[in-house]
Formats: sequence, C-alpha cells, structure tokens
Amino acid sequence: MIQRIQTLYLLLAAVCAVLTLFVTPVLIDMPEELSLRSIYALDMSVWGLYVISIAIAVLAIVDIFLFKKRILQARLNIFTVVACLGYYALLAMYVWFAVQRFGADWYINWSAGLPLAAMILVLMATRAILKDEAAVRAAWSGRLR
Repeated sequence: MIQRIQTLYLLLAAVCAVLTLFVTPVLIDMPEELSLRSIYALDMSVWGLYVISIAIAVLAIVDIFLFKKRILQARLNIFTVVACLGYYALLAMYVWFAVQRFGADWYINWSAGLPLAAMILVLMATRAILKDEAAVRAAWSGRLR
C-alpha cells in the first residue's frame, strides 16, 4: 500500500487539507466602525470552509485504504476534486459577502493555494491509479490468451 506513489500523493493531499484548517486563506481588513454583531456574523459563515477542508482530508485518507478497488478509488477522487473546487467557490462567496456587505478590503494569503495543491495531488494520484488499473487489465488479458 505505501509503496504505491498514489498513496503518497493522497497522503500529501490530506496534509494540505488539514493545513487549511489552521491557516487563514484570506485576510479581511474590516472597517473600524463595524459592530461586534456584524463581525460575529461574518465569522460564523466560515464554518463551511472548515467542513469542506475536513471532507477533503477524510476522502483522501479513505481513498488510501481502498487500494484493492482501483476504479472506486478513481471515482472517489472525482468527489475530492469537486470538494476542492467547492472550497474555492465558498471562499469566493465569503469574500464577496464581506466586500459587499461591510466594504472590507481583502488580501490573499499563501495558504489559499493549499486546496489547489491538494487538488493537483489528487489528480496525479488518479492518473497513477488508472495506470495501475490498465497494467492489471493488460496482465489479465495476457493470461487469458
């Protein structure tokens, strides 16, 4: 299991997803005249980003242990990539909400690239998984002749 390169790709993708939980992807500079209630409403909307980050990490870890079911692994990777794209869609909505409602300025942080790195690693793992599946099918077709 660990000797397969896709296991390392998926493990690194899970690490990237977990890191997004601890580092802020976007810095939002709020105007000083805002009340605590509006800042609380803005902070409460971030829970979706945490849920998606946890989902990406869990999907990548579960995918590692499905090494005997390569087609299922490849399909599960599609959901992981969609979750990474969903993270960016939700982040864009979050920033748009802050800018439109509160007139806040925003600055992108280096950690905003972590879900993208996770997505690229999952795609690389999918490619390796499908390559393994093709090799297994070729070996089985050679036996049947």
